Amino acid sequence: MKYVFGPVPSRRLGQSLGIDTIPLKTCNWNCIYCQLGRSMPLTNVRREYFPTNAILSEVEQVLKVGHEIDWITFVGSGEPTLHVGIGDLIRGVKQIADLPVAVITNGALLYHPEVRSGLALADVIMPSLDAGSPDLYRKINRPWPGLTFACLLSEMSAFREEFAGEMWVETMLIRGINDTETALMDLAAALERIQPSAVHINLPIRPPAESWVLPADKELVARAKEIFGDIANVVTPIDGKFNLSGSKTLVDAVMAIITRHPMREDELFQTLSDCGTDQVRRVLDELERCGNAQVVNRYGVRFWSNSTAYYPTPKNA
Repeated sequence: MKYVFGPVPSRRLGQSLGIDTIPLKTCNWNCIYCQLGRSMPLTNVRREYFPTNAILSEVEQVLKVGHEIDWITFVGSGEPTLHVGIGDLIRGVKQIADLPVAVITNGALLYHPEVRSGLALADVIMPSLDAGSPDLYRKINRPWPGLTFACLLSEMSAFREEFAGEMWVETMLIRGINDTETALMDLAAALERIQPSAVHINLPIRPPAESWVLPADKELVARAKEIFGDIANVVTPIDGKFNLSGSKTLVDAVMAIITRHPMREDELFQTLSDCGTDQVRRVLDELERCGNAQVVNRYGVRFWSNSTAYYPTPKNA
């Protein structure tokens, strides 16, 4: 499969079938915490990066297999709404599957009428809001120059008012960056304006683009939840096996996952435990030898990711 992966276990969405609408790493943000590395270069151009019909065809193929699937989730190797056919894709999925649809997006293109009309077809959208001020927005999300914090906030608020589904805002808390009392109060004010259905507090536990990015301390995460109120919850990692079927080889299956979802080495061993330790090691050795995958060291842990993802090497490494 080129465009569809999983199902993957999700604490919020159960067994989620992922749909990737764009190549790695196509994005209009360059977030310091992104698990897919840096966006090089940034782009805000919307076009049909992958054929819409080909994506829907793969969805149909997976559904025929009969996997346990709770949600179908658009989560690209960057920003999924850069695909000009996002509305057609959501509409097409709903025609072939009686399943709820979620879209994980940074929300930066909500000013675009076609994006708004397309996302209106989803059951849940999960936009990002990591800052409550223009300065922190620039520091954390490093957006394409024409994308402003004022536009993000106003358009997210406007879309919330017209959207019939649920909006779950995702906030990544980063140590020493947006976990101060002032930053949290600014975020709370922005969230009050948006009025989301829920706020999901995330921590950068996967390999961040910038090696110096660290998760906020537990005390400050608790403080954030207190400030944001009852709609806020902390999203914790979930254990579970990733579905690696649908690919010709085990190597292809692993690549399909780590391209969109970099994994700890121990996660890969757990996911492939049925294959045996020796087989897992052979798969990882082949991935590294063929040059399609790379090992990224963050937090003293080995993560596996697509070799084309760019993670700057720490200066003291």
